[in-house]
Order: sequence, then structure tokens, then C-alpha cells
Amino acid sequence: VQLVESGGGLVQPGGSLRLSCAASGFTFRSYDMSWYRRRPGKERELVAAIAGAGGSTKYADSVKGRFTISRDNAKNTAYLQMNGLKPEDTAVYRCTVIRWGTPYWGQGTQVTVSS
Repeated sequence: VQLVESGGGLVQPGGSLRLSCAASGFTFRSYDMSWYRRRPGKERELVAAIAGAGGSTKYADSVKGRFTISRDNAKNTAYLQMNGLKPEDTAVYRCTVIRWGTPYWGQGTQVTVSS
């Protein structure tokens, strides 16, 4: 299993970024995918999750209405569209999949929201 995130960077408050998570080594469409983040000095938290078929999603209250999770099963890629970014969204974002009870993580991508 390999998960590779990309798309992070420095953005001003109110800006947007789209994170990508390219997956390989497993049948992507069969598994739910999630995005987590770890903000400075905080515990890791679930940001968003999407079912394998893509029809069901869930979000942390702090990002509802601003972030959208999606996936392209033909490209084995999950996405996190982040709009209306705030300084408190600054974090390392990682995608994850759980297979047979074992979580697999990408290396993470840094998102910094600052003026």
C-alpha cells in the first residue's frame, strides 16, 4: 500500500487549495478514504472521509461548508478541496486507508494559512 499526498503549500486566509492523495497497492474503489490533520500543538483529528463508492461523506464540524472530499476511482486518487481557509487550518494533512484493520498513512503535506 502506498499513499502519496500533494497539493499543500502557503496560502493567504480566505484562499483555496486542493490536496490529492494518489493510492496504489490495493483495490482503491473498495475502501473508504479519509483525510486527517495535525495542527501545531494539537492531537491528530479527522477532517473528512468518503466511502469507497463515493456516495457517502462526513466532515469535522470545523470544516463543514468549506472543505469537500471527493475521489476518482478510475485514477485511484482522493481529493480534499479546501476553500475559505483560515489560519487555524494550518496543519500537516495526511490521507489514510484501513485495510484488514491496519491503517496505512501517506507522508503528509503541509498546509500553511498565513498573511
